[in-house]
Amino acid sequence: MKKLVTAIVIAASAPWASADGLKSLESFMKSTQTGRADFTQVVTSPAKEGQTARTKNSSGSFEFQRPGRFKFVYRKPFEQTIVADGQTLWLHDVDLNQVTQRAQAQALGTTPAALLASAPDLSALKADFTLESAPDADGLQWVLARPKAKDGQLQSVRVGFAGEQLAALDILDSFGQRSAIRFSGMQANPPLPASTFQFKPPAGADVVKQ
Repeated sequence: MKKLVTAIVIAASAPWASADGLKSLESFMKSTQTGRADFTQVVTSPAKEGQTARTKNSSGSFEFQRPGRFKFVYRKPFEQTIVADGQTLWLHDVDLNQVTQRAQAQALGTTPAALLASAPDLSALKADFTLESAPDADGLQWVLARPKAKDGQLQSVRVGFAGEQLAALDILDSFGQRSAIRFSGMQANPPLPASTFQFKPPAGADVVKQ
């Protein structure tokens, strides 16, 4: 559960830049209340002694509605769904037919998901993160976010924008694991029915409360 929540995004730090990244983040927070996109994710684990670093690739779709609602549907290589309905964070492993249920406020806090969907505005983000612009790269404007809490699993997140459009997340966790998520086909402010973020455990599923 912890790895999957952490793996929702990952990072590299940068010392300076213009203010473009922060302006893009602020515009995104103001103008985009709902969103839908496809994503690809590459998770790279630190290399162990005498071994090369391991990578895992996955893909799926992502939807969000601020504040506090989002859904990640992983389709490859394994089917998994992560849903935050505003109160509860649900994780459904299709192959195991297992559902993990956790209070959303405890599960998210200063995770990458909070950058995308949990905070209602930029000032709310600044309560939990130190934000600074990072140098433009790969045709994107970047913001570096570091959680103010020092006891979490997250070291830093870079958020990439193409103008006001969310394009990328690069995350570094406290175990040295990096996750790179790239979004495609992003739709800003699509109408999303309330049922999008409702989750009911499938019949026969093993439900674990944390």
